[in-house]
Amino acid sequence: MTTRGNIAKWIGICVWVLLLSGGSAWAQQDAETARRYAAEKKYDEAIGIFAELYKTKPDSVYHDYLNTLLEASKFKQAEKLVEKKAAMYPRGIRSPEMNLELGQVYDKAGKPEKSKVQYDSVINMLNGDDIFTGNIAKMFTDIGRDDYAILTYERALQLLGNPPMYGRPLAMLYAKTGNMEKTVESLLRGGPSVFMTADQAKEMLLEIVGTDQKKLQQVQKAIVAKINKEPSNSYYGEILTWVYTQKDDWDGALMQIEAIDERNQEGGRRVMDFARTAIAARQFDIATRAFDGIIAKGTEAPYFIMARSEKLAAALNRLELNEARTAEDVAALTAMYDTFLTDYPKHYTMKTASDYAKLLALYGHNVKKAIEALKRSVAEPDTRRNMMSVFKLQLGDYYLLDGKIWDASLTYSQVEKDYKQDVAAEDARFRNARLAFYRGDFDLAQKLLGILKSGTSNLIANDAIDLSVLITENVEDSNTAPLQRFATAGLLMFQNKDTQAAALIDSIAKAWPKHPLADDIVMMHARLAIKHRDFPTAITYLREVVNKHGKDVLGDDAVFKMAEIYDTELHQPQEAKTYYEQLVIDYPGSTFVQVARHRLAEMRTQL
Repeated sequence: MTTRGNIAKWIGICVWVLLLSGGSAWAQQDAETARRYAAEKKYDEAIGIFAELYKTKPDSVYHDYLNTLLEASKFKQAEKLVEKKAAMYPRGIRSPEMNLELGQVYDKAGKPEKSKVQYDSVINMLNGDDIFTGNIAKMFTDIGRDDYAILTYERALQLLGNPPMYGRPLAMLYAKTGNMEKTVESLLRGGPSVFMTADQAKEMLLEIVGTDQKKLQQVQKAIVAKINKEPSNSYYGEILTWVYTQKDDWDGALMQIEAIDERNQEGGRRVMDFARTAIAARQFDIATRAFDGIIAKGTEAPYFIMARSEKLAAALNRLELNEARTAEDVAALTAMYDTFLTDYPKHYTMKTASDYAKLLALYGHNVKKAIEALKRSVAEPDTRRNMMSVFKLQLGDYYLLDGKIWDASLTYSQVEKDYKQDVAAEDARFRNARLAFYRGDFDLAQKLLGILKSGTSNLIANDAIDLSVLITENVEDSNTAPLQRFATAGLLMFQNKDTQAAALIDSIAKAWPKHPLADDIVMMHARLAIKHRDFPTAITYLREVVNKHGKDVLGDDAVFKMAEIYDTELHQPQEAKTYYEQLVIDYPGSTFVQVARHRLAEMRTQL
């Protein structure tokens, strides 16, 4: 072939390709136009275009064409369209989708008997294959026939003989239809399994019922019926206990969990777990009753000592949260600790001793006795390595509370030396850096903080960065007086001399009104308010940080603290959500963003 002939051939091919692509583009454009007409309910125009397109490209517009015919009530045309597609396949190889579509046509046309024949034929095609079952159920759900989606899963269960399987999708479908009894049955059939653990069942129920008290009542009734049939099945009892807590019926929950524990002869194990859940929810009265029930079993009961120990920890937690606590409250709890540690001196090697020292130092204002208690713990030969570091770091803090600066530094340094490859060493180094800051030795503080900035613990590294930035931003030439005064205020706050600390930071604002410490001063006021659980005042200060210094280093910190206060202290989730979202949007580089995103994700299932 000549060169001219080759050129002509290639031109012809290119023209053909262009025509094809142009035709394809035209068809795509027409399809979009038809869809727009259908959305605008201009069905005749849409059907006309789809009919033409179907002649050349049936697969690309078939479903749009069928749905438009159904929406336009053109049932005869829709039936012919489905039958025409079915005729393209050999007899006996009809797909379930075609039968389902034909059933849908009859359904819409008001011919329930005929639609039932088609839907039932689809159900009869099930063979136990998991993927096939899921696809069929989804097809029925997509056309609004949840009843047949349920039948799909129920038929598959009959074929497989595996009751716990499909519990999750079945429960969601039954909940959607308002059948809470069947919802619970689907979730709990067969007890815990690889398909549905107790915790997963609780998550599902939370997603389904939320805080709807009527639905919770229906769920409770359904579970009680299950328990009546199988009283020895503790799985049902565990779920029922959870329902009680969601209804804020902690008395009912405790009665239920004690009955299960007794029936299964667990010696209090389950009640102990429940008491911890109650403490996390700040239900201290219920937790105390739970512990007392175990203690009443006598000294030979397996959880007797543990219950006494954790009861003390719960009482301390309660006291810390109670701003109205009195000296008598502290003295009474201190006496309880004294008695327990006298009866069980081995607990000087455990967390109980750390809590005891905390009670003495921070609430009983008896730092010296706290130091003596910790010294005893450190001297105990049976104290484990991990608790030894806790005791020593706490001891260093209380030396600092007592004004023994060098003893504190020496104790921190010992921990740093003894736990070189441990987080405890980093913690000790940070406390020494903070101590150097309190003393006004900013060069030493920066040297120690420089080592910590790349530490393995994110929390300690972040604290180190914050303190380092504070020093860097607030040393103006040789004038370190404002920062030294601020550092002293920090030490006073650490030593619980809060009135003096507040007065000192206010003096900085008066003496140096335009100093870069302005935002730090407001933030310290916020922290003082938080320390005293005066949350409205704390929020006022935090808002001031955001409004006046939002672009500075403490902006994200202030937003996050407001979110936390509304979330965990004031229990106003909508307000908390607002500030978590603000943090994510306004401060995308903040170290708090990951926590905020996680909390927002949890809130979506709760609000």
